Amino acid sequence: MQSGVTKGSLWLPLVFSAALAAAGCASGTDEAVQQDLSKMRKDLDSLNLAAHRSRGETETVLSQLERRTREQSGESARQLSAMNARIDGLAAELNRLSVRLDDLAQRLDGQSRPQGTGSGGRPTPSPSPAPSPSGGARSPGDGTAEESYKAAYLDFTKGNYTLAIAEFREFVRRQPDAPQADGAQYWIGESYFSMGRAAASAGQADKAREALEQSVQEFRKVFVNYPRGRQVPTALYKEALALVELKQVKVAQARLQYLVDNFPQSEEAPLARERLKDLGE
Repeated sequence: MQSGVTKGSLWLPLVFSAALAAAGCASGTDEAVQQDLSKMRKDLDSLNLAAHRSRGETETVLSQLERRTREQSGESARQLSAMNARIDGLAAELNRLSVRLDDLAQRLDGQSRPQGTGSGGRPTPSPSPAPSPSGGARSPGDGTAEESYKAAYLDFTKGNYTLAIAEFREFVRRQPDAPQADGAQYWIGESYFSMGRAAASAGQADKAREALEQSVQEFRKVFVNYPRGRQVPTALYKEALALVELKQVKVAQARLQYLVDNFPQSEEAPLARERLKDLGE
């Protein structure tokens, strides 16, 4: 009996030690897990912080790019607007110079031609001015209004007057409300006017008269169809020049007087006054 107690007494310390060891192992395992979790949390926090920083940097870069794009777009628009204004200004100046050259050529021709003769000795005029509005594809029915307008004017500058007339007529038909419509109508009249002068220079009096009469009708359409158009004063003056060529002096004087009375600030008004003085002599 005593031996049994002794053996039991020996086992108790062993069991207790094993329990402590097991508890220690469990405690050590929990501590390792906690450390791992803590490390993972730190890593996750670092990743979140890096993500937030990256997002902030990305938004900053995008904002800068958008601002630069807007600034560049605005600068490009300003440069384009300035170029268009410059082109329009140069074209208007060319238009005024052309009118003055036509007037001077007609005056010189009248002084050098014997009284009562026709205009067969008239020199062929220099090329007419560039179109003042920016204006419409290779063929009148395709592309933008600006491309069509420029294509028709290019044919005019090349002396392809019949083709230019057809293209400008198609432009007016398709784009009656376009900013270039009055210009297109004006260049139809200018084409006929140039054809009339060319025919007169070649000694083709009948053909010259027919073309000049048509130019009068076309110039008049500028005023009738586009009374507020920019080409009205020029069209009135060129109509008067054509009328003088046709020996319709009284009608020419009436058109010149109308120009002076209604467009006194136009570039053509001083020319019209001088013309009226010459025709009245």
